[in-house]
Amino acid sequence: MKTAVASLAIALQSTVDDVAALLGETLALDPSVTATLNRDTALFGNLPELDSMAVATVLTALEDRFHILIDDDEVSGAMFETVGALADFVASKEAAGKALEMPFGKGAEKP
Repeated sequence: MKTAVASLAIALQSTVDDVAALLGETLALDPSVTATLNRDTALFGNLPELDSMAVATVLTALEDRFHILIDDDEVSGAMFETVGALADFVASKEAAGKALEMPFGKGAEKP
């Protein structure tokens, strides 16, 4: 049974910075380009290095760096619209993972 992931998580600035750095590394961007990446930076259509083949590489790098699992049916063009959208997706996956690790609620003991 799949658990729905909240899609409205807002990533912390540190997550946005980490995603920007990951994009720079994964796509082999010039450091001057990586330095300009921010929450509002458009991805598809703006970074020629990010093509359909590179998406799979970026997804794998996100899974490895953030210790998350991305299902194929979760991948959409919307998550690659901006650096912020991608970071927000990562934040939602991290939040869902933490929620799954603590199924008994705050302060509750495991049976």
